[in-house]
Amino acid sequence: MALKILQTGANVFLTGEPGSGKTHTVNQYVAWLRAHGIEPAITASTGIAAAHIGGMTIHSWSGIGIHTLLSEYDLDAIVSNERVSKRLSRARILIIDEVSMLSAGTFDMVDTVCREVRQRPEPFGGVQVVLVGDFFQLPPVSNRKSEKEVAQFAFNSHTWQTLKPIPCYLSEQFRQEDEIFLQFLSAVREGSVDESAYELLTSRKAEASDELGDISRLYAHNVDVDRVNDGRLAELAGRAQQYMMISRGSDALVSALKRGCLSPEILSLKVGARVIFTKNNPNGSFVNGTQGVVEKFGGNGMPIILTLSGRRIAVETMEWAINDGMRVLARISQVPLRLAWAITIHKSQGMTLDAAVIDLSQVFEYGQGYVALSRVRSLAGLHVLGWNERALEVHPETSAQDQNFKLSSSAAEKKFGALPDAEHVKLAHNFIIACGGKPEGAISVDTKKDHSKGATLEETLKLLNEGKSIHQIAKVRALAVTTISSHVVDLYSAERIDRATLSALISPALRRALPKIYSAFASVGTERLKPVFDKLRGVYSYDDLRLARILFEASNKG
Repeated sequence: MALKILQTGANVFLTGEPGSGKTHTVNQYVAWLRAHGIEPAITASTGIAAAHIGGMTIHSWSGIGIHTLLSEYDLDAIVSNERVSKRLSRARILIIDEVSMLSAGTFDMVDTVCREVRQRPEPFGGVQVVLVGDFFQLPPVSNRKSEKEVAQFAFNSHTWQTLKPIPCYLSEQFRQEDEIFLQFLSAVREGSVDESAYELLTSRKAEASDELGDISRLYAHNVDVDRVNDGRLAELAGRAQQYMMISRGSDALVSALKRGCLSPEILSLKVGARVIFTKNNPNGSFVNGTQGVVEKFGGNGMPIILTLSGRRIAVETMEWAINDGMRVLARISQVPLRLAWAITIHKSQGMTLDAAVIDLSQVFEYGQGYVALSRVRSLAGLHVLGWNERALEVHPETSAQDQNFKLSSSAAEKKFGALPDAEHVKLAHNFIIACGGKPEGAISVDTKKDHSKGATLEETLKLLNEGKSIHQIAKVRALAVTTISSHVVDLYSAERIDRATLSALISPALRRALPKIYSAFASVGTERLKPVFDKLRGVYSYDDLRLARILFEASNKG
């Protein structure tokens, strides 16, 4: 329904719990726009979030930069900037991700600049605005002297009240599969934490000395992350290979690029180091968040990474840049990696982890604990080192506002759900024309024919027959890896693919683990995956276990 509302050109606030499909819905909408020759402006509230979605920060896009207030002189300077003026004038759709971290003041400033450049009185100068985020997660950076002062969330702004975005509250959960864990996270989100929640947290208590393998660790502060990563790197044999960041441009712009870049200025690696990619690769071989291990160094001294899914990637330096038309104003280049035994909670926002070791003893901001806990798929994959009184707190103002969003979303769903398909097609057609797009081609509507399980299985089967992997199919179809894995299971059960095809989809890493996983299935049975996931301490994902179960059952049949 959210996609149907977006296609009418309405201003939308796309929200929902972590793992509810916000990014997937945005990707579907962007693909639909591009299919009709329309390029949206894709932005985010922070450099990290912008890098994650392959866009710009809203500060750079709008030209406001580091301003916290706009004087008449500042506004005139921005409007006079030819590059910014052209960019804002030609915009038709503006997407702002992680809007929860955008302050009310900044939100108002972007609106002011858009209206001034476009010379139109409507909010943002009349462009469609798509806001994406969850206000229960990390709030805007604040200079408040007292916690009692009202946090200036974007929804507090005058612009939000004028814009009146339609809330689309996504409720289906794609990340967590554990009902008890979901209830726990819901209690944290709703501010209804009681003694039982702390008992559950206590049941997942771990010690720093516990043998937890290479499971990623989340901390509130960089100093703890650096301590763990540097310590683990030092334990590895051999001399570290170092890669220095190269920069060019003004100090201010270079500093901004460095703040938004997850790769460090000096990157030290050894064979066996746990790493995470920090940038999307245009050819699709890796994305921001792909994890792996340094397998070796090539003849050119560059690292070769064995990803957790079993792919080998020869890494080259990549560039982060700020452009003004064809002119590069500033650039930095570095190997797009960072050590990943530990990461900060802030940098983990947007990630999905099968398992994590989390230290909540030093969290200092509302929502920080919730962000960390909701990264993990299940209770069995959660290991908590400690917590403080702030760990399970979310901002009290967001709870009341969230109820309003839910009510408005339900009303919008009824209104647009009652819209005849022909009327929706007409509205979408008019919106495409107004944006200067090409109306040729089918405009999708929510019909059973378009979204039948059979049709989507056939599309996955077609790509499987072309030799594509599960991860490649998920990328091509803009679907979750979990969804494609379930398609594979269904296709095998229906005898549409054979055992050899299924076996070819198993990564080398999973293949090596099959004896251990088979032993777990033999011990607790194959009827349910959760007991096996728990027995293996959350080390292997449900996707891997589904594929392993099929092979295990097939081998037992003969």
